[in-house]
Amino acid sequence: MTEEFVRKNVLRLRPYVPGKPIEEVERELGITDIIKMASNENALGPSPKAIEAMKKSLEDVALYPDGNCYQLRLAVAKHCGVEPDNLIFGNGSDDIIHMIGLTFLQQNDECLQGDVTFSQYEAAATLNDCGCCMVPMKDFTFDVDAMADRITENTKLIFIANPNNPTGTMVTQKEMERLLARMPERCFLVMDEAYYEYVESDEYPRSIEWVKEGRNVIVLRTFSKIYALAGLRVGYGIARPDIVGYINRVREPFNVNSVAMAGAIASLEDPDQVKRSRELNSSGKKYLCAEFDRMGLPYSPSEANFIWVDVKKDSVKVFKEMLKRGVIIRTGDIFGAPTHIRVTMGTKEQNERFIAALAEVLA
Repeated sequence: MTEEFVRKNVLRLRPYVPGKPIEEVERELGITDIIKMASNENALGPSPKAIEAMKKSLEDVALYPDGNCYQLRLAVAKHCGVEPDNLIFGNGSDDIIHMIGLTFLQQNDECLQGDVTFSQYEAAATLNDCGCCMVPMKDFTFDVDAMADRITENTKLIFIANPNNPTGTMVTQKEMERLLARMPERCFLVMDEAYYEYVESDEYPRSIEWVKEGRNVIVLRTFSKIYALAGLRVGYGIARPDIVGYINRVREPFNVNSVAMAGAIASLEDPDQVKRSRELNSSGKKYLCAEFDRMGLPYSPSEANFIWVDVKKDSVKVFKEMLKRGVIIRTGDIFGAPTHIRVTMGTKEQNERFIAALAEVLA
């Protein structure tokens, strides 16, 4: 009965489905000793310096946080080599995706994205009663030339996740330059770089340089992945000051909490956090890829902290059997790939346990 009063575009929205929490598996199956390799979290956890800073910040939680994120703004600006007014902060980078949609999208506008990518791009379009054009990918990688071909007079936002979630694939500097060359002035390119710290390729785009050149580019980054602060939700966007100013108009007040800010600032002050996480990720990726090769399972080349692999069986059934063995993974059916799974790199012990369980399930 209530449905008739709800906006029609809201009825088209599909709620985000996160990776299954450990606590939920414990309740459902009555088992313990569960490992979660589903949500691209950092198995090493946060920097000890971040943990200490967050504990200290708890003394002041009775006070509202700094709505302008002043100290965090200075720290991130120095870290990224940009000016403080190039930055917008959010309750996770998906909060900024939401704000970008509210800022720029009007009815009859259209967004472009790949057909296997992060769901919140389409959600931003749908929430603002706009269309979202799903452009087929090539080998689970963004086909930038095909995307450029699909630009119309209604295209307003182009979303590129680089590396892409869930496939881990990457578009190069040269490929992105081709897309930018064909992008009209009315369009804005949103580069979602949540996993960029994990990238090992020398061909990764220098997206911040496009911002400095004054282009219509918004770069998104986060403290959820390599800095392991996913539970605190703090992300940021880098863009021209005028773009930041407009996005800031739709930002909720105090959208980044004080504990998150303290943890983020301290994370940047620990030079080993990124180094040790990259090393663990690189060794884990080599091990898992070698095991997938041995098992004859095709996978996409990953520049992130997860691998997109074809297990050649119904991923939902594989998921359920893995749960019984205390291993949580992500199914590919929600991305339109029913035999694929996405697995996050873990510690050496977690990776070995995952492979043992997968081999048992597939057998």
